[in-house]
Amino acid sequence: MVAADNLQKTQGQTTFDLKAYLKDRQQLCEAALDQAVPMRYPETIYEAMRYSLMAGGKRLRPILTIATCEMTGGTIEMAMPTACAMEMVHTMSLIHDDLPAMDNDDYRRGKLTNHKVYGEDIAILAGDGLLAYAFEYIVEHTKDVPAERVLKVISRLGRAVGAAGLVGGQVVDLESEGKTDTSLETLNFIHNHKTAALLEACVVCGGILAGVSEDDLQRLSRYSQNIGLAFQIIDDILDITSTQEQLGKTAGKDLASQKVTYPSLWGIEESRNKANQLVADACQELEPFGEKAQPLMVIAHYITQRDR
Repeated sequence: MVAADNLQKTQGQTTFDLKAYLKDRQQLCEAALDQAVPMRYPETIYEAMRYSLMAGGKRLRPILTIATCEMTGGTIEMAMPTACAMEMVHTMSLIHDDLPAMDNDDYRRGKLTNHKVYGEDIAILAGDGLLAYAFEYIVEHTKDVPAERVLKVISRLGRAVGAAGLVGGQVVDLESEGKTDTSLETLNFIHNHKTAALLEACVVCGGILAGVSEDDLQRLSRYSQNIGLAFQIIDDILDITSTQEQLGKTAGKDLASQKVTYPSLWGIEESRNKANQLVADACQELEPFGEKAQPLMVIAHYITQRDR
């Protein structure tokens, strides 16, 4: 099924069926991930890697990679290895984030966290295994893409994960725990690196694979930075307004750990307004891509309307 199959005619206008699109792309990603990490010896580590990788989730990050690649002239086949790698890296970040030394969470996606099932030692190694394999998987399985583009993808992903991205954001987040005077500037730094950096890599790498211009890469970068920050604002709101059953993870963690969040600075209503403005700004960046941008535009709005 291609994206065009998800367009429906309503009162003479073309509307995008996001539910059908996400379901289709999610199924493609699930099948690809299942095939990417088969069971082998030593079984313990592959079982632990698969436990978290195949635990469900929206698969938003790989879907963003695929949608961007298609929007900019590429194909699902070109994008899928990088899309899978993005989900491997994201899963690694969740496994490590849940560890007692980090956020100390017992549940993720409605299941016991990795370290609760396999122990802290295996959980750390499962995350390490997924991170290393993500880069190998891109190199070994990307087809019909010039080598220089693959190299750029690897560079972008490495930056997004390391001290200039996710790791750096996590460090400042840990240092800010219990500090009620954390500034908006620091909060933005944390989430631009901890959350938005990987989302940006997903989108930008989709464009790199398709060979877009530098100007278009800048547009994709601004789009993804905006949706990344909007995503985190909504996450902060849901931590306050949702139950553990709705979230699939422990609710109220931010308040319990005395973290400064967007709602604690702005309130819930203003936080929603800010998120909606970020999504509007993100969609504006996609206007030059015309109708092909519809999936990414609708996904941007979905971010502010989700309930988990």
